Amino acid sequence: MRPHVLHGKNIAVQNQPLKARQMLGKYRIRRRIGAGAFATVYEAYDTIEGIPIALKVPNLDQLDKESLSAIHREVRLTARLDHENILPLRNAMMIDGHFVIATPLGERTLTDRLHYRLGPKTALCYAEQLIDALAYAHELRIIHCDIKPDNVILFPEGQARLADFGIAKVSLRTRTIMGSGQGTVGYIAPEQAMGKPSFRSDVFSMGLLIYRMFSGELPAWPFDWPLPGAERLRRTVSRDFVEFLRRSIEIRERKRFRDGVQMQRAFQALAPRALRSPTRSRRASL
Repeated sequence: MRPHVLHGKNIAVQNQPLKARQMLGKYRIRRRIGAGAFATVYEAYDTIEGIPIALKVPNLDQLDKESLSAIHREVRLTARLDHENILPLRNAMMIDGHFVIATPLGERTLTDRLHYRLGPKTALCYAEQLIDALAYAHELRIIHCDIKPDNVILFPEGQARLADFGIAKVSLRTRTIMGSGQGTVGYIAPEQAMGKPSFRSDVFSMGLLIYRMFSGELPAWPFDWPLPGAERLRRTVSRDFVEFLRRSIEIRERKRFRDGVQMQRAFQALAPRALRSPTRSRRASL
């Protein structure tokens, strides 16, 4: 183990993964549910409150001093967010040499759900919730920088919550795409890949995520239309909604919605007539 400095104190970094039934403060570890370069996520049980919880434990041995300071800044930033479609922080603290970020435990990620076909009404419901979350964050001048299905947590009764606001920026320090930029392959906007993320970059990533929910396909560079899955998309949604998606994932940054707020307004105007009826869908395919 090597020491790190956090809040001015030396701490011993614990490299070993946590084990089932291991206690970490008031949390009893149940199982590991995800892992990446930045952190490992565990399902745990809060023995005081008597509820299941998700624990994200950053891999401190993979982060430098600047990243550790950034974690604390971003945790404080995320704590400001109060929206029903953004995953809230329940706790963030050092426990036995581990920095622990506790959040509500969802049923699964959108990645898990996309392993089988998503119905149009469900996709539209998720899209509305996620765009609402993005608009709220952008109103507070917060850029997510890593919108993707892994960062969407699904809860009972169809609730979707966008996760890792703020924290995503820290995790991006561990990944580099196309040389100077950072993000997740498949969802990163061109300008973000070159190291210049903006609110429009989040719009691009959200547009790709929504496109995938409706079409079953994830388009790739250079994003020339018609994209993979375009035929299924046209059978499912209106022409106006197709144009909404085309504007969202426009390669030229200035031609996109300027931020989540403008994207939300456009979506709200289209949502009541976004889905094609089964009869109209059959006619469109003839």
